[in-house]
Amino acid sequence: MPTDPKSDLETAYALQTPEQNREVYADWAKTYDGNFASRMDYHLPKMVALIFAKNGLASTTVLDVGAGTGLLAESIPARGLLEIDAVDISPQMLAVAAEKKIYRKTIEADLTKPLDIADGTYGAIVSSGTFTHGHVGPEALDELLRIARTGAVFVLAINDAHFEARGFAEKFSALEPQVDGLKFQSVTIYGLGADVEHKDDTARIAVFRKR
Repeated sequence: MPTDPKSDLETAYALQTPEQNREVYADWAKTYDGNFASRMDYHLPKMVALIFAKNGLASTTVLDVGAGTGLLAESIPARGLLEIDAVDISPQMLAVAAEKKIYRKTIEADLTKPLDIADGTYGAIVSSGTFTHGHVGPEALDELLRIARTGAVFVLAINDAHFEARGFAEKFSALEPQVDGLKFQSVTIYGLGADVEHKDDTARIAVFRKR
């Protein structure tokens, strides 16, 4: 991977297949937190964590979807009260996350395929940085709903450009009979340290409960 965080981001946005995701994130895992997240002032995981804290801390079992190196989970206030699992396509990213000792377990899985997780396992589902360019589309929402309990809270960040291009609006409309209290909050993905090209990138954070 390039060492320039902007180049890293453009490479990630250009991904097209699960195999490409595995290859790129294998190379990126060790430098992701310091070279990309810190230098680009990537604060989306913290935003998701704070919104989850306002809506879902009563849930004890949480799945961090596309967990990467664990930036979201380590930002959750009072996370010690929760049992948090991580799922990601990259074993290398999960290995970095596991070193932080914030997850009960890590699960290597392709989110574009059925997950080897029982129905109704989790009381909350959170995600940041997964529903974005070149990564996972709205088709994964059905599987996430399957593995969530009735009443489970969802806090999912979706890149705004991806939201429009990949059909998330239509998917959420179709899911209305299965969810309660659906609302969206618009946030910036990066802080003041981001490069000029991406400083105004935004995400839509969907918050709802499984009916």
